[in-house]
Amino acid sequence: MTEIQRKGIDQVLSAESLDKLKSIMYTKKVEKGAYLFWEGEAADKLYFVLSGRVRTTKNSDSGRNFTIYLHQQGDLFGQLDPFQDSVHSFSAEVTESGSIGIIQRKDLEVLLWQHGDLAVEFMKWMGLMHRITQTKFRDLLMFGKPGAICSLLIRLSNTYGITVDQGIYIELKINNSEMADMIGATRESVNRMLSDLKKDEVIEYQGGHLIIKNLEYLRNICQCEHCPKEICRM
Repeated sequence: MTEIQRKGIDQVLSAESLDKLKSIMYTKKVEKGAYLFWEGEAADKLYFVLSGRVRTTKNSDSGRNFTIYLHQQGDLFGQLDPFQDSVHSFSAEVTESGSIGIIQRKDLEVLLWQHGDLAVEFMKWMGLMHRITQTKFRDLLMFGKPGAICSLLIRLSNTYGITVDQGIYIELKINNSEMADMIGATRESVNRMLSDLKKDEVIEYQGGHLIIKNLEYLRNICQCEHCPKEICRM
């Protein structure tokens, strides 16, 4: 059993730059079910996942929540506008208890002003997050719900996949309702699509975990562009 490489902020920032960021963080213990921030609150901090897991969600006019990102250890996230004060356009819920490093906007601005190399790497991180968001919207809008579910499975494999004899084992337990929230579909339609993929022997289940048996099939359905794994992720 071989675990795939994690793709966190350390894929963009050097060890020295990451240490500088950590030097201005304060740590907060968080419990499952707690919220780091709500949609509409002031966006004046960044959050670094030291341990545990966090998901960011967007509330629609109909009252439904859509999952935008799933964050795990090593991920940096938040919404900072460099030109004006802004508010969060999404909420962040803790899905697995752990510790979060919190960076104040004013402290980050001083640090970036003092260290030009860190500022350049930080801009690369912002560009990477923008590309991840762009590719997610592309998958949702261009290839319909079948393409969206296939893209989601590929992203799960890149983020939580472990190579086993049968294929790629998704270590994160995720149910069909949660998957529906990630692609803007109903649970019933996700049930049907996953059932079809299982019949075609593209996926299977083992102890409540997904195993992807035919990754190439999924790539063909969503017209995969073979983006780097640091972009094609949750």
